[in-house]
Parts: sequence; C-alpha cells; structure tokens
Amino acid sequence: SLLRHNDLALRLRMHHNNKLSTFNMHHNPRVATDISRLTAGHVGGQVFAAYVLCTAQDKDAVRLTLEQIDVIHRMCTENTELELVTTAEGMRTSTKIACLISIEGGHSIDSSLAALRMFYQLGVRSMALTHNCNTPWAESSSSYYTYYQQKNNSLTDFGKAVVNEMNRLGMLVDLSHSSWETTRAVLKHSTAPVIFSHSSAYAICNNIRNVPDEQLLLLKENGGLIMVNFYSSFVACSNNANVSVVADHFDHLKQVIGAENIGIGADFDGAQGFPKGLEDVSKYPALIEELISRNWTEEELAGVLRLNFLRVFRKVEKVRDDMLHNLPSEAEISLLEVNKSCRAMLVHPSSHRNGNAPLTPVKALICFILFLIQLK
Repeated sequence: SLLRHNDLALRLRMHHNNKLSTFNMHHNPRVATDISRLTAGHVGGQVFAAYVLCTAQDKDAVRLTLEQIDVIHRMCTENTELELVTTAEGMRTSTKIACLISIEGGHSIDSSLAALRMFYQLGVRSMALTHNCNTPWAESSSSYYTYYQQKNNSLTDFGKAVVNEMNRLGMLVDLSHSSWETTRAVLKHSTAPVIFSHSSAYAICNNIRNVPDEQLLLLKENGGLIMVNFYSSFVACSNNANVSVVADHFDHLKQVIGAENIGIGADFDGAQGFPKGLEDVSKYPALIEELISRNWTEEELAGVLRLNFLRVFRKVEKVRDDMLHNLPSEAEISLLEVNKSCRAMLVHPSSHRNGNAPLTPVKALICFILFLIQLK
C-alpha cells in the first residue's frame, strides 16, 4: 500500500476539460495513472493534487481550484474502487484506494484565510504554500514567473498567519516548490509537522527543487516527512534515470534523517519523463525490490510505504485538537501587498462613478456618509 502525490486531475483538465464521462478511469494509456495500474502497483492511497496554473493568480484561481476539487470528488466517488477520505483514521481503515485532496500552490486561496477554511470544509487536507510562482506572502523555489518578486518575501506576517491557520485546521503544510528561505521560516514557525510531498535529495541531484541536508535536519527536528519525487530531472539531474538512481535518494535520506522521515511522492502525471522501470503507478514493486536488495528492512519499508505518512497526519490532527479552543483567524493581507487592480472596492454602489471605476477611499467614505444621511 502506498501514499503519494498524484496530478491526474491536471491531466483531466488538460485532455478532457474535466469531463469524466469522456475519460476511461480503468484503462488509459495517455496518462500514468488509472485504476488497473493502481491495483497492479498495490497502491492503497493517493494524495490527489488540485492544481491550477500560476497564470490564474489574482484572476480566477479560486474558481479553477474549486473545479479541480470537484473533479477529484467525482473521480473518487463515481468509481467503486476509490474512496474519498479526510482523516488519518479513514486512510488507515479504507479497504479501497483512499483519496486525499491537496491543493498545489497557495495562489489558490487568493490570500484569504476564509477561502482556506472553505477548502478544508470541502475535504482539502494539504496545501503547498507555493507552486512555481511566489504568492504575496511566500516565496517559490522557481523564478520562472514574475509574480510578487519583492524582497523579504520568504514568509510574511500574513504567511505566518496562513501556517498558523493550517495548524489550527489540521491541514498538512507542504513545502515542495517553496524556496529554501521560505522552507526554513516555516520549519521554525509551524507547530505541526510539515511535509515535502514530492521533493528529492539535493546532495544527490543539485536541483533547486530538492532539499539540502541542512533543511533535512530541520525537518527531522520538526517530525515531518520528505516524500521522494521520481521525476528524472529531480533524481538524476538529467533525462537518463533508472530505479537505482531513485534508490540512491532513499539511501541518502535514510543516512541523514532516518527511514522514519521518508515517504513516496512520485509526482506521476505532474511531469513528463520518469526513470526507466518507474514509468507509471504500476511499477512501484520495482523500487521496493531495489531497496530490499540494499538491505532496507521490512519495518523501514512499511514506514516509507504508508505508516510514516499516517503518523505525521495523526500528529497534525493532534495539533488541531490541541488548538480546538482557538477561534478562526481574522488576519487579513494588506492591500499594499497584493495586486489591488484585481480586488473589488467594497463600497456601496452609489459611491461608484463612470460605471465600475471606484472612487478614492476618502471620497467613497464621504459618499457613504451622505448615503446614510439620505436613509434617515
């Protein structure tokens, strides 16, 4: 049984515009994930990512994320082999392929703690603070996009409020895609264990998306989990990867932080180009055989395959339970920190001029006072 990061919902959007009726969930050679291959790979659990492109930031990211959550809900309830779960206990006891929903990229909440809470209500139990773009409150490992490239952006006060609220809700904080500075800040700030849902060891492949030993030690201190990414560019720093190279990452991580802090992330359907012998979700046994040949014990492998993730998830839920009497945070991001042109001015319609153009705050206040006087 395995738990790991999976981007099948992204492929559903790309190839089928989320129309599940046109997608064969049992046998589909266009993707790396289908039910027949999940069964062949002895997969007992999936963390399905609700991911939307960074280009949706400050636009329709929230709506698009809702649509991805919807398609994961449908996928995991319309197929009898799958089961949507929202707790560690539900994942542990499921006799089907358990589905847990994550959000991949903090731009999906549009800098709103209320949106974060509503996503939790819809079953989301994990969120990556960034994808390949900065948010106004956290920094990405990638410089591909120009969003919010300000200084001192590793984890702002609002970013800390996001982490606090995720701790309070019992939502896993995911640091894959975050910059090293953001990672360090979160590891020092979070009261609950965090995860890297699909990252590998920087010492083996020096890609910026991987985790250096210094941060691995902080992760061990935090009690969190690194779930190894299989994408060839992240494990071999080239397109020429095989099962042995992936196992090298597991060996290095075990040497630095112990097997109890390691999981499997894979990232199938989130990238193109996986190691020879690990091309899709049916191929996990090949990795297990390689680790057994490297003297990994049955206990260590049971942890990597399932138990380590469940332990971390339970601890996150315990932190939530300990914060039961904490009220939901009402922290708001400053308008100075976000793209103001994409935000509505919350003033009465009578205070608008020229159709939709907002008045200045002072004039808006004057108009609102005059409006109140007219009501008397």
